[in-house]
Amino acid sequence: MNNLVVVHFIQNNVELLNQLCRDVPTEGSDVKIKGRKGKVIQVKEIDDRHVHVEVELEVVKKVVPVLDPRKKR
Repeated sequence: MNNLVVVHFIQNNVELLNQLCRDVPTEGSDVKIKGRKGKVIQVKEIDDRHVHVEVELEVVKKVVPVLDPRKKR
């Protein structure tokens, strides 16, 4: 039978994603979760079916438009 593992992706003790995978990501590998790029920091095997993967996602900088003081609504 298939060796499927439940992978829990965690950042700052917040669970971002649960995924049923055949391959577990390794430490230092790049991942993309919910459209955000990140890097695997630590991999903990809880039991034969569950793995916790701690990730650090890039901080998304929000672009604030420059307001023209002459324009008022």
